[in-house]
Amino acid sequence: VQTELEPVELEDGAAVPKEFANPTDDTFMVEDAVEAIGFGKFQWKLSVITGLAWASNYAMEMMILSILAPQLHCEWRLPSWQVALLTSVVFVGMMSSSTLWGNISDQYGRKTGLKISVLWTLYYGILSGFAPVYSWILVLRGLVGFGIGGVPQSVTLYAEFLPMKARAKCILLIEVFWAVGTVFEVLLAVLVMPTLGWRWLLVLSALPLLLFALLCFWLPESARYDVLSGNQDKAIATLKRIATENGAPMPLGKLIISRQEDRGKMRDLFTPHFRWTTLLLWFIWFSNAFSYYGLVLLTTEFFQAGDVCSISSRREEVKAKCSLTCEYLTEEDYTDLLWTTLSEFPGVLVTLWIIDRIGRKKTMALSFLVFSFCSLLLFLCVGRNVLTVLLFIARAFISGGFQAAYVYTPEVYPTATRALGLGTCSGMARVGALITPFIAQVMLESSVYLTLVVYSGCCLLAALASCFLPIETKGRGLQESSHKEWGQEMVGRGSHSPGVTRSNSGSQE
Repeated sequence: VQTELEPVELEDGAAVPKEFANPTDDTFMVEDAVEAIGFGKFQWKLSVITGLAWASNYAMEMMILSILAPQLHCEWRLPSWQVALLTSVVFVGMMSSSTLWGNISDQYGRKTGLKISVLWTLYYGILSGFAPVYSWILVLRGLVGFGIGGVPQSVTLYAEFLPMKARAKCILLIEVFWAVGTVFEVLLAVLVMPTLGWRWLLVLSALPLLLFALLCFWLPESARYDVLSGNQDKAIATLKRIATENGAPMPLGKLIISRQEDRGKMRDLFTPHFRWTTLLLWFIWFSNAFSYYGLVLLTTEFFQAGDVCSISSRREEVKAKCSLTCEYLTEEDYTDLLWTTLSEFPGVLVTLWIIDRIGRKKTMALSFLVFSFCSLLLFLCVGRNVLTVLLFIARAFISGGFQAAYVYTPEVYPTATRALGLGTCSGMARVGALITPFIAQVMLESSVYLTLVVYSGCCLLAALASCFLPIETKGRGLQESSHKEWGQEMVGRGSHSPGVTRSNSGSQE
């Protein structure tokens, strides 16, 4: 056994299932404790709180973009490039902060990073409702995006409390909260926009964040993070709290304390074991956000035109009249927008069904392929009903693929760099998201078909990237340490041979 390990005695031990507490074993890791305690009341509460962050801080603020853009285009007579910039600036903020929030979460704790980002988003989200001119709302929405960049760390915190068998399903079910948030935002827009206007919509959309900020005080810090940072007493207290809430016994023996590693170092993402994985994941996340948010913006454009083939002729007529001519979203537009938003519910169900059957890599590849196929079908001059169906299917699969990436990324990186890895991937996603308005709104004015080719081609390449990922994390435990080869991590205590002693990293020595 590695000499750096420091054993810590646990009090009030009780009997646990044989596969997790072999009488010959006298040590265990946090991974063992999480598996032994299992999924229970604590995880259900954590699911709701994490889902609330996902719905209020992420889904609602993102859905606002497709509603706010045409409204300000009409009200402030903005040219198309300024409308696109209004969307892109949010993603610029997210891109610039994602790595920072990941670093904060690895250095100072997942809970700390999450709380600061939520309060930041709440403050600037409310302020943006009082923006007097275009330049002000541009700055304030950029600051909102800066705060939203920290929301993915809720997935890091969430994943580190989940037992292996429940991890993929639970993280995927967060997509349900995303769908609830987007549906709620559309319904809120239907009620607020005709009477109170877009300012009230921005303010009311930020208020659910206040509820999450209050619930943050219940959230514990990740026991994995506490162990890695040397706070073993906090880790033990957190594990006991979870065991008490779940009505499950704590493991017998001594808690193995991992060697304290440098946390949140960018170079760790480019070690020989992770270099290729990191680069491929960056492109996959880029393509996911580029395609997803592009589809959200294209949906508004397509519905206003009535069908795909009439967009070009409509654009020419608009230019002939006035370059600033605009169209407000109608009740029919909101209805169809709601229908395409509801597609995320069957999307998560399909992904939930296949991700543990065919694996994370193939799930992401399949999602990209279906999206690409639906994009190519839009070349046909289909009517509004068929258009709605194709957009429904495309959005279902690209949102499911996005969630599969959220499952895979925390699983593939060790605890010391998990938040940073997720943060950098999220940052690359924002690069795709800030570019996509200029494709979905500006390029669309020149060529509908070139726009569709760009999205379809990008997703075909992303499908290939998914297949080339060197690591499949299906059935794997979360890595605690980076000082080992992938594939040596614990899959379950029952899988270890008698007489084999585990190191702090879970590797067999």
